[in-house]
Amino acid sequence: MRTRLAIKVDHILEKYFPERRLFLRSETDTRFIRLRPTTQLMAFAGSATIVAWAIIASAILLMDSIGSGNFREQAKRDQQTYLQRLNALSYERDMRTDEALAAQKRFNTALAQVSVMQEQLLQSETRRRELETGIEVIQATLRKTMKERETAREEAEQLHAALDGSGGGSLPAAHGGSDATVDLLAEALATTAAERDQVVADAQDALVRADEMQAEIRLLEEKNDRIFRQLEEAMTISVKPLDKMFKQAGLNTDSLLKTVRRGYSGQGGPMAPLSFSTRGEDPSADTLRANRLLNQMDKLNVYRIAAQKAPFAMPLKSAFRFTSGFGPRWGRMHSGTDFAAAHGTPIYATADGVVTHAGWSSGYGKLVKIQHEFGIETRYAHNSKLFVKVGQRVSRGQKISAMGNTGRSTGTHLHYEVRVGGRAVNPMIYIKAANNVF
Repeated sequence: MRTRLAIKVDHILEKYFPERRLFLRSETDTRFIRLRPTTQLMAFAGSATIVAWAIIASAILLMDSIGSGNFREQAKRDQQTYLQRLNALSYERDMRTDEALAAQKRFNTALAQVSVMQEQLLQSETRRRELETGIEVIQATLRKTMKERETAREEAEQLHAALDGSGGGSLPAAHGGSDATVDLLAEALATTAAERDQVVADAQDALVRADEMQAEIRLLEEKNDRIFRQLEEAMTISVKPLDKMFKQAGLNTDSLLKTVRRGYSGQGGPMAPLSFSTRGEDPSADTLRANRLLNQMDKLNVYRIAAQKAPFAMPLKSAFRFTSGFGPRWGRMHSGTDFAAAHGTPIYATADGVVTHAGWSSGYGKLVKIQHEFGIETRYAHNSKLFVKVGQRVSRGQKISAMGNTGRSTGTHLHYEVRVGGRAVNPMIYIKAANNVF
């Protein structure tokens, strides 16, 4: 039975939704369905709801389509700007490398000149000491000769006195013998004096030459100081961005340098510390400064080797768009970054390493895993084709696969992961850290 409330509601709605009957006729019978005002109201409300939902959904899809088009255009512009910036940085890096190589060549030339000048200075110093020693010997000989001459004169005077006292019988002979002795001594003294004068002149010439060489050495030291400053500035410009890049990527630079040096433990070459003979003395300031520069060059060289072994590069070289980042997504953790591009787009290794997996993996589809130095692993998922096999050693920038839609995927894209010690980290940390270097 209908309640009074229902009858009252029907009566109110009768004005807008009059009661209707729907007749159903067959060959033998006729039936009808009564459509009360409340039933018509509910049908109208349901229809209006469905129409409103269709309009709103269409509007949302249209806005999303417009927004996606704008986003794609913005992504293309950002990609173009990024590539231009990357090319500019690459050109600047090449210029800095050429400047560093040129500075190193100038530095090596200057070191060779310094070595030659030091050798000449040592030879001059040795010659000066020999001359001083010769002068001392000549002076000692001269003093001895003068004493002998004085002694001979005294003996001659005594001899003259003795001859005068005895009557002068043998004076001429004695006198003649004494004059001969005096003449001989005078001649020896003259020769010794000439030799002494020559030695003094040679010593003065050596001192003048030593002063000239000292002036040349000062000029060379000033030139070396300018070269050192240029090299130090070049090393600062080259090493500082690399050091910042590794620190931003969360890598311990001290441990990283030790790890690379263990793999490249050869000795010698242009990066070996300088070694000058100091005769037991402390190394000079230039030697210490040169060794500091060589240590910086060695650090730069090790950093460049390490940069090849860590995933600082982009896995794609063609146009792409970011579709999903690292972090929580749909109630789960998304362990990588997704890049969308055309089907079959080449995918490249982001660092040197060894392939540890190349095949199907649940969820990942066709997957490539590469093990790098420093406990880092990269993963490239949802590929359509694989161009590497397990155990193969790959280099940074080598093509390893083609983009696809295999595994648990909603469209063609690359799922790129970076894992450190088995723990997933945001790949964009490495890519952004390298923006100002590569």
